[in-house]
Amino acid sequence: MLTLRQIEVIRAIIVTGTIGGAARLLNVSSPGISRVMKHTESSLGLRLFIRRQGRYIPTPEAKDIFSQINAVYDKVEDLQFVIRRLESGAISELKIGSVPSIANVMVPRAIKRVREKYPKLLIDVDILKIEETIDYLLLGKGEVVAISYKLDHPLLTFEPLAMGKLFCIVPENHELAQRKRVTAAEISKYPLIGIDPEDPYGRIMAGIFAQRSLSYDVTIRARFGTTVFALVKHGLGIAVLDQFTVAETPLSGVCRIPIAEPTEFQTYFAYRKDATLSSFCEYFVAALRAEMQGKDGPERGKSPLRSRPKAFARK
Repeated sequence: MLTLRQIEVIRAIIVTGTIGGAARLLNVSSPGISRVMKHTESSLGLRLFIRRQGRYIPTPEAKDIFSQINAVYDKVEDLQFVIRRLESGAISELKIGSVPSIANVMVPRAIKRVREKYPKLLIDVDILKIEETIDYLLLGKGEVVAISYKLDHPLLTFEPLAMGKLFCIVPENHELAQRKRVTAAEISKYPLIGIDPEDPYGRIMAGIFAQRSLSYDVTIRARFGTTVFALVKHGLGIAVLDQFTVAETPLSGVCRIPIAEPTEFQTYFAYRKDATLSSFCEYFVAALRAEMQGKDGPERGKSPLRSRPKAFARK
C-alpha cells in the first residue's frame, strides 16, 4: 500500500519531470526523493518511470496508478480545504454554485438584486458541471447550487426553482428565422449543434425525436450553451437551447423560435440536508427564483427571513 508521502513524491516527479524539480517542489533533498521513489518501485514490484534525456517519463504500465494518484491528491486538497474552512470560523461571504445554463444570465441578475440589498457582501460564484455538485456541497465549498437536474443523494435536498422550456436557435438569415414556431420534424432537417442525449436538456429533445422516429444529424457538439450560441451565430448550424441561456434580449445575430412540441423542464436549487442557509443565501435563492419565473422578487426593503418563499420555512 502506498503512503501519502509516496503519493506526494510520485506526483511531484510527474509534475516536474525531474528528481531535482520534485525536491524543490516539496522543499526536501534530492537524495530523499530518489530513496522514496526506489523504495516505492521495489515495494510495488513495478517500474514507475524511465529516464530519457535527463527527465523522468511515466511508464505505460503505471498509467492507471498515476490516474488514481491524481484522484487521491485531489481528495487530499479537498480535505485541506475543509480543514482551513473549519480553522477560519464562520462563513463571512456568500458562496454559491450554478450549472452554466442558469449561471449565464439568471445568476448575474439575481446577484444584482443581492448586491442592491447587501452592497458590501463578498460573493463567490462557481460554475459547475452537474456531477460536481455533490462534492461542492458536501465539502462545504458553497451553500447552494442552482441545477438543471434533480440528483438522488441521501444527504442533499433539491427544491424547485422554476419551470423552463426549450427554443430553436437559428442564424438571423436562416430560412426558419421568421417562423412563429417550428416542429421537431422541421428541426431535424438541418445540421444540429450540441444535442447530447446525456445532457438534461438534450435528453428532452432527443426523446421527442425518438418518439417520432426522426433521425437527426449532430455536426458539432459543445458542452456550454454560450458556445453553442456562438456557433449558431456564425452559421454553423441550428441548435436547441433552454430559455434561461437565451434570456437576454435582443439576441444579436440569431433568432429564438418556440418549439411546437412540449419541452418543459424543472430546475432546482440544492443544498445539504443538515445545513442552515444564511440569510444572504436565502435572499439570493428568492431573487434567483423570481428572475427565472419572471417576477419582481423579494422586496428591496424586507428582511430575507420575512420575504423568503414558504419552501424555506424551517420544520
